Amino acid sequence: MLSIILPAKNEAAALADLLPRLRSTWPDAEIIVVDDGSTDDTARICGDAGVRTVRQAYSMGNGAAIKRGAREARGDVLVFMDADGQHDPALIGRLLDRFDEGFDMVVGARDWSGQAGVGRGVANTFYNWLATRMTGFAVRDLTSGFRAVRADKFREFLHLLPNGFSYPTTCTMAFFRSAYAVAYEPVPVAQRIGRSHIRPLRDGVRFLLIIFKIATLYSPLKLFAPASALFFLLGLGHYAYTFATAHRLTNMSVLLFSASVIVFLIGLISEQITALTYRRDDRG
Repeated sequence: MLSIILPAKNEAAALADLLPRLRSTWPDAEIIVVDDGSTDDTARICGDAGVRTVRQAYSMGNGAAIKRGAREARGDVLVFMDADGQHDPALIGRLLDRFDEGFDMVVGARDWSGQAGVGRGVANTFYNWLATRMTGFAVRDLTSGFRAVRADKFREFLHLLPNGFSYPTTCTMAFFRSAYAVAYEPVPVAQRIGRSHIRPLRDGVRFLLIIFKIATLYSPLKLFAPASALFFLLGLGHYAYTFATAHRLTNMSVLLFSASVIVFLIGLISEQITALTYRRDDRG
């Protein structure tokens, strides 16, 4: 059974057009709209379209809506898509075709024209590059919200997903870390209907945190080891300079060497914590 989950907050304008098309294209699918505390006509639009609506008492965030939808869904395969009208319901078929090749998750990958502005495009390109370097796999769209996943495998990571922004990043890195097969399918993206919920200043900080989340979710040592090496080289360089000019070891050199050791040890501890986070109890 297929379950299609749409997190929605004040997306009535887009849903009025999207839901009838979604229902006509996938008449046998379970369609769930998670109303994340909307104050517009989202609930009425969903009722008129005859889709299942799960309403949050107040806005908890996009990630919280995704988690709620995943818990409520009855399908073996879950498809997540944005409620802003950017994705054609027919594109779900392309994800499912790749899904049947044996993948555990298939992500609809946007090209540059599908990015919400130059700033977002540059940021997403950098995230894709960083995730590719971290995982050793070609990550074509780390932050895409349009994806198909196996329900049982996705639910393994619900406790890791943030309630707020960028559940796709956490989900993607968790699948790679657990050696689940991930594929990317290029899809066109239409202009969103309505106003974006992204705020450049507030979410710029969140995007910065994504960089660290990418590393810590997959392999913390790949982040901490280079930082440790940098502190060590700075300490070594400073010691060489002070020895050549004053023939002594300064407190700054000792501080940099100490920082190098501390950062490396933090990386080791983080690596162990990450390993325990992804450990699953396979006993009956």
